[in-house]
Amino acid sequence: MEAQNTALYRVDPRFKHEVAAQPGGDNLQACFACGACTAGCPVTEIDAAYNPRRIIRQVLLGLEEEVLKSDLLWLCTTCFTCYAHCPQDVKFTDIMGVLRNMAVERGYVHPSFTQRLEDADEYCQSMRRRLALHLLKDKDQAGTFDPKNAEGLLGEDEV
Repeated sequence: MEAQNTALYRVDPRFKHEVAAQPGGDNLQACFACGACTAGCPVTEIDAAYNPRRIIRQVLLGLEEEVLKSDLLWLCTTCFTCYAHCPQDVKFTDIMGVLRNMAVERGYVHPSFTQRLEDADEYCQSMRRRLALHLLKDKDQAGTFDPKNAEGLLGEDEV
């Protein structure tokens, strides 16, 4: 019972309004928790803890600290799949940008973290390109992709 009472003190009913007032936060309050964003999200396929619908609900409930200190906030790949699936036009990817900026501004993460994450994203895109170029060499043949055989393909010499 103690933990439940403690959680109530961390609710900030203004939080959803602060997020909605930021560029990209519009339509936040239109979310009716249908789950289309989560059903289409590629991150949920590799991390069951990541749930865009839950993040939106936490924002709407005013759970500022839980949202802004969560590592899950940084797992969104900004693929915009949620945009295409949302019947309410809630722009989840933009909202994630707003939340990430708020996390930096309020000291939950070091300001340099966002650049490190952008660098990691750029590296991943470069790695995907190298893998795709390698796979294209055999595009006219049947086969499968085995990540164990990708060793050595990720070096700079494949660019």
